[in-house]
Amino acid sequence: MFGTESSLSMFLNTLTPKFYVALTGTSSLISGLILIFEWWYFRKYGTSFIEQVSVSHLRPLLGGVDSSSPSSSSTSNGDADSSRQSVSECKVWRNPLNLFRGAEYNRYTWVTGREPLTYYDMNLSAQDHQTFFTCDSDHLRPADAIMQKAWRERNPQARISAAHEALELEDCATAYILLAEEEATTIMEAERLFKQALKAGEGCYRRSQQLQHHSTQYEAQHRRDTNVLVYIKRRLAMCSRKLGRTREAVKMMRDLCVFQLMKEFPLLSMFNIHENLLESLLELQNYADVQAVLAKYDDISLPKSATICYTAALLKARAVSDKFSPEAASRRGLSTAEMNAVEAIHRAVEFNPHVPKYLLEMKSLILPPEHILKRGDSEAIAYAFFHLQHWKRVEGALNLLHCTWEGTFRMIPYPLEKGHLFYPYPICTETADRELLPTVFHEVSVYPKKELPFFILFTAGLCSFTAMLALLTHQFPELMGVFAKAFLSTLFAPLNFIMEKVESILPSSLWHQLTRI
Repeated sequence: MFGTESSLSMFLNTLTPKFYVALTGTSSLISGLILIFEWWYFRKYGTSFIEQVSVSHLRPLLGGVDSSSPSSSSTSNGDADSSRQSVSECKVWRNPLNLFRGAEYNRYTWVTGREPLTYYDMNLSAQDHQTFFTCDSDHLRPADAIMQKAWRERNPQARISAAHEALELEDCATAYILLAEEEATTIMEAERLFKQALKAGEGCYRRSQQLQHHSTQYEAQHRRDTNVLVYIKRRLAMCSRKLGRTREAVKMMRDLCVFQLMKEFPLLSMFNIHENLLESLLELQNYADVQAVLAKYDDISLPKSATICYTAALLKARAVSDKFSPEAASRRGLSTAEMNAVEAIHRAVEFNPHVPKYLLEMKSLILPPEHILKRGDSEAIAYAFFHLQHWKRVEGALNLLHCTWEGTFRMIPYPLEKGHLFYPYPICTETADRELLPTVFHEVSVYPKKELPFFILFTAGLCSFTAMLALLTHQFPELMGVFAKAFLSTLFAPLNFIMEKVESILPSSLWHQLTRI
């Protein structure tokens, strides 16, 4: 044993400072390369490569079994379901409460010099307009043929000029729509143009309704005229709402909801007129009618939205928020009504976790985009932009939200393999929201926050430590040599102590035989 210790001491004494410099430099280089690779892999795939390899390959070798995957077939089925769910959850929807481009978005640009809409968002709107307002038979009517080209134009002035050109030929409903959306600089001017569009659109609708069964071409034309008529009436209702004629707006929206239920055209469901109706009823503080609308649309078979979930939470909170006190609740516990309100808030927060920070004014609002991603930051902005005033109007509602919303995250499994009340939160929302929102002056809200994996932090620390050792060894070789010998001596001291105790206990003859083996 003493011979081994003396040989180790002799070996350490023969090491030169260059060896320590080379050793620490090599270690620093290797850990730096690992750090760079881990960071690149994490930025691209959102997970640590070392952790993924450990879970996927090392755990089975060590006998670990994933209890959530009883068979390979069920695993493959689950992956397919989650893939399909991811695609459906990340579908981009038309914003039911989108602003007017000329009277609101452009005025914001004139005042601030900022562009509130992204190119991706406006391109989606152009595709929507072509879907809503054009059909294969447009070439039969000269004005519609001009408008078909106008909706494809990227230049706003070219679109407006084409609309004026179409109106010179005849009263064209879609031409009035374009001018009301993009040329009108006030809501009153937009309303005037939409009323002209309504007159022209109703005439086209009546004519195509009589001919819809004659051929598939006439049927497509009637479908287009129906979309145009619903769009015009919806925008007229929104004009009335913005101009303070809320009761008139509610009546028009109710008629549209009935019309939408009567017609079986799938495009009508994209307008989500019931969300416009909910907002107008909240403005009138007609909470009984709001509850009736929610009972009709807050159904498990229908797609949810932040408007539905948070409006349901607001109604539950309204019943208890004026008397709610967190101190009193902690002493006596939550009553049944308070528990229902808290559960409704948790349900809403799980559906869209970005909304509370906007409602509580912890994050600044911007103009909502023309398209939203459900459960994403874009939907949260669109909801809070129009509904913040309704939460402020209910006494204590924001206080109840402030006290309870963060408790949602204790109920959601981490790291989000499963949802609690809804499907797992989709991982594609951040990418889509960055396309929809102007990231130049808005910081996109991300959920869940991607925390740096342990191995990235570990390799970063190891790289920094070994690089510092290499630098110190190069600058102070003799001093670092002394420190290295002292460190190794301290490191091996417990082992030497144990070996001495073993030598003192065991007979010398037995120890001699063991060393020979």
